[in-house]
Amino acid sequence: MEPHSWTLSVKEAIALQKTLAAQVRIQPLPTALKIIGAADISYCRHTGLLFAVIVSLSWPGLDLVESVHHACRVRFPYVPGLLSFREVPPLIQAYRTIRQKPDVLLCDGQGIAHPRKLGFAAHLGLCLGIPTVGCAKSRLCGVHESLTLRKGSSKPLLVKGEQVGSVFCSRDGVKPIYISPGHLSDIASSEWLISRCLRRYRIPEPLRLAHLEANRLRAEVSG
Repeated sequence: MEPHSWTLSVKEAIALQKTLAAQVRIQPLPTALKIIGAADISYCRHTGLLFAVIVSLSWPGLDLVESVHHACRVRFPYVPGLLSFREVPPLIQAYRTIRQKPDVLLCDGQGIAHPRKLGFAAHLGLCLGIPTVGCAKSRLCGVHESLTLRKGSSKPLLVKGEQVGSVFCSRDGVKPIYISPGHLSDIASSEWLISRCLRRYRIPEPLRLAHLEANRLRAEVSG
């Protein structure tokens, strides 16, 4: 589950991203889903701790099945574009404790919509060997046409003319979310899955629950 060393310099990490990006497989998500997972990270500045959370929900009902977490010290500096090198290792540890492994894992971050096509979701998917989908609240790279803020509307997210994801409106009148395939997923099936995980909020329900749990764990430590 850990295909490479995590003790790397920034220069080595960038070089590794370029190598790993070539191993990412873009293909439709599996259709026979039973369990949907979601991964999120919360960081406590006062203690230097990361809280990695993975929740599992039933499909298609989205009822909570399981929640696991792993807490550890930060071991890689904050470098834009290299966040997976500090966030993926604790999530691997959390994943190992899940009793029912998810069929697909939603990630609060980018998939291939990344300068080197290896965002958090793509990197984690490679390490775990499972389908992953990136769903970010902000854009890291790429351009897109103006989007009508009507639920369900979307526009391609392009990098150098290549589509790497979609800009998707999850609620009327709110800022869009940025969907991109991680590993063993593609743009169309990723957008389809995210759209069916939406309830009353801007972000899909599995990621919302993972985010709430990560923040709860951080608040316990922060006091």
